[in-house]
Amino acid sequence: MTHDHPKNCVLPKRFFAFGLIASALMLNGLVGSAQADETTLPGNITFTVPFGVGGGTDVWARFFVPWFSEHLPGEPTIMIDNVPGGGSINGANLFATRARSDGSAILATSASTQFPAMLDDSRVRYDYADWTPILASPTGGVVYVSGGMGENQESALETLLETPVQFAAQTPTGLEMPVLIALDLLGTEVTPVFGMRSRGEGRLAFERGEAEIDFQTTSAYLNSVVPMVEAGQAIPLFSLGMLNEDGELVRDPAFPDLPTFNEVYERVHGEAPTGPGYDAFRQFFASGYALQKLIMLPNDTPTEIIEAYRNAASEFISNPRFTDESDAQLGPYEPVIGNVVERHLANVMTLEDATRDWLAEWLDRQYGVSL
Repeated sequence: MTHDHPKNCVLPKRFFAFGLIASALMLNGLVGSAQADETTLPGNITFTVPFGVGGGTDVWARFFVPWFSEHLPGEPTIMIDNVPGGGSINGANLFATRARSDGSAILATSASTQFPAMLDDSRVRYDYADWTPILASPTGGVVYVSGGMGENQESALETLLETPVQFAAQTPTGLEMPVLIALDLLGTEVTPVFGMRSRGEGRLAFERGEAEIDFQTTSAYLNSVVPMVEAGQAIPLFSLGMLNEDGELVRDPAFPDLPTFNEVYERVHGEAPTGPGYDAFRQFFASGYALQKLIMLPNDTPTEIIEAYRNAASEFISNPRFTDESDAQLGPYEPVIGNVVERHLANVMTLEDATRDWLAEWLDRQYGVSL
């Protein structure tokens, strides 16, 4: 599969989600390579994927299996174990209670795993503080409206601010939650129609005219929405943006011509977004998009084994063949490795009291959901 470079969507050659410096990665890989070569890993590794076969996280995990197998010491066999259920909570719970810390067990997580932990969902039996991240893959996303709402981005936004619209969504606390917060902060009157089983179903509802506004992550937007934009059936309003190395929200390099939510907010309200509502948006955006998918080890895994995994990842992401295949299958975002992931993950997984209080009141007022 290849991505056509759409009009107004110039893809970067590569993008480091947090401004990660390639030379630093390579240096880390060189420093640790001698030690990693001497590290002994089990011959068989179980890679728990808490989703069904063929879903986005399963496809993502399977993409990395041969790369890790080839670059880990001893070239171990890595077997995917799909444990679906509970929106990934079941499989993550199982990993938390059963995973060995000898390098034989790794876990894939996604926004659907992160969000329940941040919201203290009673079904969650896992704690991200008990896991050590090896690698993270970011993604972005674009909010767009029906082509009938204006002639261009500016007029479509004006229409949106004056017109009630419907949005086909999954759940109030799912992947769309940062988008719902952003739209509310802008002052729009958006009525979500929950119950979609995927963002793909939401897009189909938009295409049938059952919703006037929609949101898709980068790969889905490039493949399925850009043709509608080019045909005048959809108008992109803003991207969610991307975090730079200082944790600042900047334009998504996949959509350099699109303003971020922050820019649109400032245009509408005359000032930059602040306050607990924006803090909630930013924190769930960071955990759900900037760090959307993660590979984890139990954090009591020996340091040399953790470094062996990180060194393996550093080696293969500098391989031009990996770059080509990753661009084609995962999109234009560079995986982030090791300590950089660990630092940002620690910052986003714990909600401040003011943010939690705002979120609890907002979810109850808007959707009757209690935290």
